[in-house]
Amino acid sequence: MPRSLRSPRHEALRAFLVERRKAAGLTQAVLAERLRIHRSYVADIERGQRRVDVVELFALAEAIGFDPGEAIERMKG
Repeated sequence: MPRSLRSPRHEALRAFLVERRKAAGLTQAVLAERLRIHRSYVADIERGQRRVDVVELFALAEAIGFDPGEAIERMKG
């Protein structure tokens, strides 16, 4: 199995998360506050330097306000 960082699917997820956060009118700092994590963690996700597991995807979906299935569909291509 190839590494997921920098893969087309990882890039699709990264872009989706950035798009949804911005569409929700949230800054990285506000999202981080909602998730109770450091802003740098959100920045690492958005720069594609950190993978997102399924549990994190659901937390991001709740904090931003999207259906995690949408993110999965985007990753399918």
